[in-house]
This record gives sequence, C-alpha cells and structure tokens, in this order.
Amino acid sequence: MTPIGSMLRPRWLPQKSFPPYAYLPGREPHPVRDPTGHSYHVEPIRVAAEPSLGSDVFLWGLDLFNHGYYWEAHETWEGLWQVADRESPLRMLFKGLILLSAAGVKIRERKHLAAARHARRAAALLRRLMKMPDRAFERALGMSPATLAEYAEAAARIPADLQATPPGQPQPVFNFILGSNSRRRRSGSQKSNSHCHSARGLNADRHDKTLK
Repeated sequence: MTPIGSMLRPRWLPQKSFPPYAYLPGREPHPVRDPTGHSYHVEPIRVAAEPSLGSDVFLWGLDLFNHGYYWEAHETWEGLWQVADRESPLRMLFKGLILLSAAGVKIRERKHLAAARHARRAAALLRRLMKMPDRAFERALGMSPATLAEYAEAAARIPADLQATPPGQPQPVFNFILGSNSRRRRSGSQKSNSHCHSARGLNADRHDKTLK
C-alpha cells in the first residue's frame, strides 16, 4: 500500500499548528506525562456537552489523522466518544475512528497483528452504521462508513510502504483522506458551548491500553 503524501492532504483547521512530532510509544516523550512531551500542560480543545461532527474537536481529529498523527487523533476523538450518548450511532462512529487511529499507530510501529486486530474491530463498528438512513456520517467522513470499513480492512491486509521521514513530518500510512470535500472551513474557531469538557478526557493510561 502506497500512502498519499502529506503535501496533498487538506487541512480543516489550518490555523492550528500540528505537534512537533507524532507520538509512537517508547520512541518519543509521552505527550502528556513527560515534561518534554508536546502536550505537557497544554490545554486541549474543549468538547461541547453535545458532540458534533462539525465541531473543531472533530475536525482537528481529521487533520491529525490525515497527516499521520494517529496517537493524537485517537486522544482527540476519545474526548468526543466520552460525552456521546451511550449506544448512540455517533458514539459508535467515534469508537470506530479511535480504533482506526490505533491501527495507524501499530502500522507505524510495524506491529501488524495488533494493527489488523484494531482495523477489524473498527470495520465491524463502521459496518453497523450502514443501516442508518441519515447520511450525516457520509458527509462528515467524505465516504460512507461501509467504504471506510473496506479501507480499514485493506490497510490491515496490505502493509504500508513505510519510509524514513524527518522529525515532525510523520508519514501517513493510509491511502485515503477523511473529510467532506465540499466543506469550507472559516479561519476562526467555532463558538464554544458553555457546557464543555476536556478533549483529553480520561487520563493517558486509558489511551495506552487501547493502543496495546
């Protein structure tokens, strides 16, 4: 599988800078635990009490994922997953994206069995959304959940052609791009809801367990 170059990938929040590195466990400082980590004591984007596919948090997750920051996308989307209604299709979508991000981390670590396990779990959740009559998910992702499920399974079957990249320029490992092609983002952030939660959500232990 030949990934699409980062330079060809769009930005949904171009005013927000990427972290100086994409975290891989055991290779770089832990983003939130290590004092030298890229998000140590950094205030994350706030998550509204009612999560939205048009929110800055969701769009920041798209940017991170599309450009190869899979651990960071995982953590960003987990903030939305935590506040979504239990058993809701939206929560299921966020969980599928979290698992796909975890697969991206494992692909970059060259841990193919773990990557395949996460990708299959993501695909199973995404296929459960096929029966939903609302096309909001398709518009937000730029493709149907079923199509994304196929991409997830293909990524697990066909190892990415990983290349050495300079620090701060992680290589995307998926040959697809998430996000609506018709969306036009304004340069400013959306208004925040008065009832907000941290996008970081639960502590980092929970993220590390998902990524195993």
